[in-house]
Amino acid sequence: MLRILSRPLTSVVERYLPDPFVLVLFLTLVVMVCAMIFQGTGPVEVVTMWGDGFWSLLSFSMQMLFVLVAGYMMASTPLVRGLLARLASIAKTPGAAILLVSIVSLLASWLNWGFGLVVGALFAKELARQIKVDYRLLIAAAYSGFIIWHGGVSGSIPLSIATEDHPFADQIGLIPTSETIFSSYNLLIVVALLIVVPFVNRAMMPPEGESVYVDRAKLDEDLVSDTDASTPAEKWETSPWLSYIIGAAGLIWLAQYFIAGNGLSLNVVNFLFLTLAILLHGSPRSLLAALREGIEGGAGIVIQFPFYAGIMGIMTASGLAASVSSGMVSLANETTFAFWAFLSAGVVNFFVPSGGGQWAVQAPVVLPAAAEIGIDAGRAAMAVAWGDAWTNMIQPFWALPLLGIAGLKARDIMGFCVVHLLIGGVIIVLGLTFL
Repeated sequence: MLRILSRPLTSVVERYLPDPFVLVLFLTLVVMVCAMIFQGTGPVEVVTMWGDGFWSLLSFSMQMLFVLVAGYMMASTPLVRGLLARLASIAKTPGAAILLVSIVSLLASWLNWGFGLVVGALFAKELARQIKVDYRLLIAAAYSGFIIWHGGVSGSIPLSIATEDHPFADQIGLIPTSETIFSSYNLLIVVALLIVVPFVNRAMMPPEGESVYVDRAKLDEDLVSDTDASTPAEKWETSPWLSYIIGAAGLIWLAQYFIAGNGLSLNVVNFLFLTLAILLHGSPRSLLAALREGIEGGAGIVIQFPFYAGIMGIMTASGLAASVSSGMVSLANETTFAFWAFLSAGVVNFFVPSGGGQWAVQAPVVLPAAAEIGIDAGRAAMAVAWGDAWTNMIQPFWALPLLGIAGLKARDIMGFCVVHLLIGGVIIVLGLTFL
């Protein structure tokens, strides 16, 4: 049944979904027009909002680029490749490969979203080296685990409202993660997705005659090797001692950081990946060779993230995002509040694909509405969080690091991801409403 459903969806997406850069240009124009029509914003003012916001995600863009290259450098080391190969050897059939990459991606994304994106893609590539399986579905399965991230321990919204002096502390106080991430209803949603997502991916496997396979020789082109050193400069470049000293300093900092009781963040994950990559490559030359290969997939991040920042600037400054959220939440009652908050977050996420940025826009609308209806603030926040994660399945913004590693385009995987949007949305809404 799901194979039959995914076939036309995949065909339509492959035919009509443009390159993500073309999509972000189109979305920019749509948001500009909507701000002028629905918010009464003048053309010059809209352009000013767009330009003012254009560079607001610059440091985040660098973080995301580093997610890609640091993860790639670490995974290109002989030790990590060996571990991935042994784990991949557990799967003996194409169906088992799809199930295994789905489970690994889901668990990794629940722990940390950046970690999940990189590990899922790298593990999928290793599976493709060993098993003949539809490469598009394999990478889509790796990305499908990302649907779980905002219900996990790196969820930006639940972590924000559990932090002292957060922007809405005067309204709702501190809400501990025991009432959001580790609440019974959230954990049940997570468990349901952990069970359903792998089997949905397995059920979408196309027949052998319709499968698209990757050239395994091409996958082996990214294997990094060191060369002999003949000059003093080359000996420094291939010497492991500098790498070991700097890597040891990185491990000491990380140990102090975690001993002090600090948690994972994107910067810490990147620092961890880079430190391990330095140590495991052994020589600066080997590390830099992996960097050159890994950074080839980062072009989409460099060019597209500023445009999404510009869109976010228009959505926020014009009040368009708040209007979308307010219009939907105004339809809610005690029973349907979670659905409308979730749906509004899903819509806003398509134009403001940042959990923290989205919460800043939607919280002033969602929290007073929840208080008026009598909905727990923690549950209202998780409805927005899950809505943010939900439409990531059809928002290529977050797929860019994974696609860069895999060497695919968004249209190659988005048809499969639409199925997860439909099924995952039902599971999440039922969990938020009735658990």
